[in-house]
Amino acid sequence: MEDKILISVKNLTFTYQGMDTPAIKDVSMDIQEGKCVLLCGKSGCGKTTMTRVMNGLVPAFFKGELSGECRVCGLECGSATVEDLVPVVGSVFQNPKTQYFNTNTTAELAFPCENMGIAPHEIADRVKACAKKYGLEGLLDRSIFRLSGGEKQKIAFGAATMLLPRLLVLDEPTSNLDAGAVAALHDMIVEMKGEGMTIVLAEHRLAWALDFVDEYYFFKDGQVKEHYSAEQFMALSDEELACKGLRAARLETYRRTLEEKVCGKAVAESRLGGVDAGERAVERRNSVQNTELRLCDVTIGYNKKTPVYTVRDMCFRGGEIVGIMGHNGVGKSTLIRTMTGLIKPLSGDILRNGKKQRAKDMKKRSFLVMQDVNYQLFGDSVRDEIMLDTQDKEVCEQVLEALGLMPYADRHPMSLSGVQKQRTAIASAMVSPKELIVMDEPTSGLDRYHMEQVGEFIQELKRRGKLVVVITHDEELAAGWCDRIYRLG
Repeated sequence: MEDKILISVKNLTFTYQGMDTPAIKDVSMDIQEGKCVLLCGKSGCGKTTMTRVMNGLVPAFFKGELSGECRVCGLECGSATVEDLVPVVGSVFQNPKTQYFNTNTTAELAFPCENMGIAPHEIADRVKACAKKYGLEGLLDRSIFRLSGGEKQKIAFGAATMLLPRLLVLDEPTSNLDAGAVAALHDMIVEMKGEGMTIVLAEHRLAWALDFVDEYYFFKDGQVKEHYSAEQFMALSDEELACKGLRAARLETYRRTLEEKVCGKAVAESRLGGVDAGERAVERRNSVQNTELRLCDVTIGYNKKTPVYTVRDMCFRGGEIVGIMGHNGVGKSTLIRTMTGLIKPLSGDILRNGKKQRAKDMKKRSFLVMQDVNYQLFGDSVRDEIMLDTQDKEVCEQVLEALGLMPYADRHPMSLSGVQKQRTAIASAMVSPKELIVMDEPTSGLDRYHMEQVGEFIQELKRRGKLVVVITHDEELAAGWCDRIYRLG
């Protein structure tokens, strides 16, 4: 019996309002029911726009000119309303907090059903069944704000399945997740696929999905350039993938390199009650700068009754790049907030060249590039934003040119794409006179080219003698660009 086509796309073109170049152009594809298809390609190649057409966000919310044909579950995209598509298409976005409607996890799971007028007793049964199926029981009746990134993504997945859709559309779902959370996400998708759900996945990180993806569509400049079966894609070498701007499909070599770079244990997990004496961190030889920052018996957290953990001995030196890795919720963000003076340590000492530092001292010496850079862009233009951290106009222009931001120099930072906003924040870090530069997940959601570009940026900071600390789940970035790695947890 011939497989049923769930998604049929023919000569589809879409141009966003106010733009001259189409985001997708003459795209054609047929996706069979029950299959998992991965859309890959560099940032800006059209993957996300394609998912937005499938779930109805284009052109209902993202306005523009749509031509061609896209039929999803028998509905004509562009003519069918979002309300028509919601019961049959579930969506999970790159940043799950952008799709929440409630602050309570159970209420968030129930919301799609409530929105469709389903009876309360049936909603309760569906929430219970969803939680059991995907292992969400421990996350029920929790505050959304108190969940880790992986836990938030799990709730977003659960909510996306509450209406029992035929299609699940995922846009960069692993970009903010650690290895454990990615593994949990993998198992949830395998479960969904096993039940016959069709899955369309737009993703840069390839390795975690190789065993369940059936077909790959490679996008470039808004067009489908290549279509591969799973077997054909697996036959491509890492060098061939790199030439296409794609991330590695095999991470074994990166993981071996990571293990070689991991420092001795520097953290005692006081939350779990087990206090480890810890080992002195391995110091990098022949440091090019004399500046040293050291954390000695520093207990971090927001109150003394529930400390996160104690840092026994952690060392950073000018002219090196130190990675900090660990699972979602382990306390990486709390650590960097303490290092940069945003919160005070509960006990212990932060030393700079042997001299004790106060929180306000660290604030003056530190520059933090946040994971969500929307919180730190204040200028009226990209140029103004960078000039907040330097008085040298020539240096500003050089950095704009180096980071490819010159075409956007006079645009408001909030009008830029996510990648461009991130580069703007990194540009500010590069011109900043501060000695400690901390980057929180700087390659979140980035393709291979932009990941390597970020690596070059942090190398430049290293060459300038900065203390560079990178919080990351990105094994490729950590293996390729960090000199040493502390693993928390």
